[in-house]
Amino acid sequence: MPHIRQIEVDEATGRLADEYAAAMGRAGKVFNIVKSMCLNPLVLNRSMALYMAIMFGPSELTRAERELLAVVVSTANDCHY
Repeated sequence: MPHIRQIEVDEATGRLADEYAAAMGRAGKVFNIVKSMCLNPLVLNRSMALYMAIMFGPSELTRAERELLAVVVSTANDCHY
């Protein structure tokens, strides 16, 4: 399995610390999918903006339908996070 260097919450500074704080505000913790983008906080920020737009923005789909699609796609891609 490939190794991705991750910066832990207590080691984060600057923009990354801000992104981690936002993650804590959203979910109460910083998930590994967020930490996997830690070396480029700008990419992390843009990725979270895309996620928020997809999951919470205007849509014909309900929130439950969006979550269900995310689970189905993750399962199809053999992602276990």
